[in-house]
Amino acid sequence: MDPLTQGALGAALPQAVRPKAHAGVAGALGAAAGMAADLDVLIRSEADPLMFLEYHRQFTHALIFIPAGGLLCALALNWTLGRRWRLSFAQTLLFCTLGYATHALLDTCTSYGTMLLWPFSKERFSLSIVSIIDPLFTVPILVLVVLAGLRRKPALARIALVWAGLYLAAGALQHRAALAAGRDIAASRGHTPSRLEAKPSFGNILVWKTIYETPDGFYVDAVRAGILPHVFAGVSLPKLDTVRDLPWLDPTSQQARDVERFSRFSDGFVAEDPDRPNRIIDVRYSFVPNTVSALWSIELAPGAPPGTHVRYRTHREYARESLGRLWQMVAGG
Repeated sequence: MDPLTQGALGAALPQAVRPKAHAGVAGALGAAAGMAADLDVLIRSEADPLMFLEYHRQFTHALIFIPAGGLLCALALNWTLGRRWRLSFAQTLLFCTLGYATHALLDTCTSYGTMLLWPFSKERFSLSIVSIIDPLFTVPILVLVVLAGLRRKPALARIALVWAGLYLAAGALQHRAALAAGRDIAASRGHTPSRLEAKPSFGNILVWKTIYETPDGFYVDAVRAGILPHVFAGVSLPKLDTVRDLPWLDPTSQQARDVERFSRFSDGFVAEDPDRPNRIIDVRYSFVPNTVSALWSIELAPGAPPGTHVRYRTHREYARESLGRLWQMVAGG
């Protein structure tokens, strides 16, 4: 989830359980701790462009790390905030731990994947019931926690938590409806998917991207679930076959290993970019949900030395135009 939402929800939990006098500082400490787990994005290497994919939402997001994360935040923040507000270290630790605890659980509600059970399991859990940025989810929580701190009213933070729970429950219902729509789309084409996923499109839980896999490839569509249901037919493309698509690639090279790493991160939903040879895309994510205009990819270089890594790319070139098309889908166009 985006840092603002993580901070807002991180503030809400400690505010909700503390006396009125501590609502402001509890919110400040909880907000800082609620964002802290994403400092794992700093674990990266110029030599290895995919290293950050391995560590993002890994150990800092594990359930077993919550006490350690809360402690580290308390050690860092007790001097700057805790003592200024005359809190004991135990109080600072409590607020920070509660805030930190919200982070991974909220991330699990998105579709990126979070290693909740690290180091016992490398499985990435994702419920796919809310977008990583959703103003309708975030703004009410943010307003309520700010008011809770300013007015010293923990009840407002409790309302924020109720809103978060209700919104996520609505997202779960929408996700279920989107999956059902995806199954209907596949059946209408005479397909029996080996895998089917539904993911909320950017910023809302009305329009969903559905992706299903068959032996010949991936089929990508968009559906507006729940209110005024509608199907926005999409596209299909073949699954990545390195022998066919990258016949020059040495299977013992670093680039080949990086393709395997990227495929693992993308849960196997990878294909060659139809417009760019030697570019591998994650077909699960795009601004316009019934397209395969990927948000990120890797680029390979034929003829590169065996130890050369791939290049990791992000794609935001047409974000404004794409968001306009998405809004038309949300609005019913």
